[in-house]
Amino acid sequence: MVAKEETTNFASEIKLFGLYDKNFEDKCDISLRELISYKTPKTNVYVPHTAGRYQVKRFRKTQCPIIERLTNTLMRHGRNNGKKTIAIQIVKQTLDIVQLTTNRNPISVILEAVSNAGPREDSARTGSGGVVKKTAVDVSPLRRVNMGLYLIATGARESAFRNIRNIAECLADELIACAAVNFTYFLIISIIVYNLIWSRIFKWIKSSFYI
Repeated sequence: MVAKEETTNFASEIKLFGLYDKNFEDKCDISLRELISYKTPKTNVYVPHTAGRYQVKRFRKTQCPIIERLTNTLMRHGRNNGKKTIAIQIVKQTLDIVQLTTNRNPISVILEAVSNAGPREDSARTGSGGVVKKTAVDVSPLRRVNMGLYLIATGARESAFRNIRNIAECLADELIACAAVNFTYFLIISIIVYNLIWSRIFKWIKSSFYI
């Protein structure tokens, strides 16, 4: 479980990058609040780099600050592994763009984006004896957060590839579009595909081709 906020007195308020505080209207999905770390003692950092070993134990990554998880997700694929300083700079530029565009706290926008990004329904292969069919299943809250971060980073990376716009601008667009549930961007289109009930799709395809 995520550690709760502790009242600690500091000489000055700790803000992310010295600019963004945690005093904003919380619109995070109620089912994901225990899995998204944004108001905990570990989030009292100036830079999203806590050097925690969150992979050691199962579910420990829920204690990792959500901004740092987004930063880590950008370090893909192979040639970008370990380049966290570059990823931190990308996230800093993204937060600045989001604030200028929406006139809101960018951390709040990221929380809404991650809440909307994860698919609520997926398909699983069921059956035995060589007869396999796909069945609609519910997605767990933790996987919703993981898939949301993955889709946000993937959409920004593909949008920035061979484009005059840099990845910070594309990432800001993905976050703003997902927070507003804009159906024109890669992320929301991917969510629609994930949320479709595959058994119904197969019935529709079968009926369409055999008419």
